[in-house]
Amino acid sequence: MSLGNTIRHGAAWMFVGNSGRQVLSFLFGIVLARLLAPEDFGTLLTIQVFTGLAGFVAGGGMGQALVRAKEATKQDYDIVFTLQIIIGGLIYAGFFFAAPWFARWYDTPLYTDLLRVSALSFIFRPFVNLPASMLYRHMRYKAQTVVGITSLLVTSSVSILMAWLGYGVWSLVWGGIAGSFYNAAVLIPLARWRPGFSLDFGRGRDIARYGLLVSANDIVDYLRGQASIFILSRTLGPASVGLFNKGRSLAMMPHGFITVSVYHVLFRAMAAEQDNLDKCRYLFFRSIALVAVYATPFYIGLLWLAEPLIRGVYGEKWIGAAGPLMILAFAWPFWLINNLSGAVLAAQNWLGYELKVQIATLVITVLAVVIALPYGIDGVAWAIVGTAAFSGLYMLWLALKCLKAKWMDGLRALIPATLLNAVLALALYPLQQLLPPEWRAHDLVYIAIMGTAGGLIYAGSLLYFPIPSLAAERLRWKSKFGLNP
Repeated sequence: MSLGNTIRHGAAWMFVGNSGRQVLSFLFGIVLARLLAPEDFGTLLTIQVFTGLAGFVAGGGMGQALVRAKEATKQDYDIVFTLQIIIGGLIYAGFFFAAPWFARWYDTPLYTDLLRVSALSFIFRPFVNLPASMLYRHMRYKAQTVVGITSLLVTSSVSILMAWLGYGVWSLVWGGIAGSFYNAAVLIPLARWRPGFSLDFGRGRDIARYGLLVSANDIVDYLRGQASIFILSRTLGPASVGLFNKGRSLAMMPHGFITVSVYHVLFRAMAAEQDNLDKCRYLFFRSIALVAVYATPFYIGLLWLAEPLIRGVYGEKWIGAAGPLMILAFAWPFWLINNLSGAVLAAQNWLGYELKVQIATLVITVLAVVIALPYGIDGVAWAIVGTAAFSGLYMLWLALKCLKAKWMDGLRALIPATLLNAVLALALYPLQQLLPPEWRAHDLVYIAIMGTAGGLIYAGSLLYFPIPSLAAERLRWKSKFGLNP
């Protein structure tokens, strides 16, 4: 299979996997939101700020280092497994003994047991990371997709059952642990990997060096993403955390559908072609163009549907999440270029430059969120949009410099999506005005009408609007639907 077909095939499976997980998470999230209160989600999110950070330390970025390496032997995997087992055990011990102090700091005794149980995942995490890295390295995206979706089914089923039985926040904790056990049980035989130990750390020096940079970038990026959650948890309380996070998670859903799917395949393809800058430039700009075309209409839709979506699907108690959801839709272009620029820097081993961007963005994010606090969670959302713009443009500049490309190349890649979505926005506005008031009063009816109409308008524009750079995409879709003359 050619590189182009491999990328398209891999991206298709990653898209199916990410889309399936996002859709299932959305549906299961509705059920859990009906069974649990915002405070339950906010309580768990407060703990996850710290366990999530430790997770990057536990992995050490070494899994991605194995994926990027031109060669990876059984001994390399054994070295990484040994290191992750040692680090995971130390992290669990740290959380176990720190849990009572953590509970006193938040004045919530429940946090002691919650933190100790949640931290159990660090013990068996290496049994998931290593076989998953093997599947990723060998581009077995179909297998990754199947495992990811079935794992989510296990996690969500356990959580919903326990929530229905009245276990509150514990339903979310035990659901996650059940999913992790399932992942390990399935991935190990699927990857045909046998755990092994090795203390030959000198051999793994290069892997550890690259992994350290990956881990450092991930940690700073994670801190940037969780800064708002941490600050809100210490100021406005768990309910605000739950509402803000609901809006943010929904806003990032289309991004997770498409951009994250393309990132993994683009990174692996560019790592394989890292010495061919011409090929890397083509892959980068083509990926930006297509991701923008397929994901941007979802964000145009959120500008119209944020409030009826929250009220109609989750209920009136979640209406506070509508503001952050609509506001964060404006961050989409910057999330796109940030993510795919990151794939360039990771494949070309420019992670040291990316780390500087992440640190600067973290500092700006904390300052912006603190300044925005008097304006509530809507103000915090606008602060996140501003920092996303800074980070995205800075990352794009680094990617262009790395690939020896020009700004106009990046802007040119966004032109097709800009034209198509301008048509969509111009069509949706008069349609909304023409709808009878009684239809607009029913949230789910309004969503169905606007979503269906928007989808048909956008599909028609894609198929028949004469944009030269999308000619191949038009022909491919017309062929699939039998529309070719």
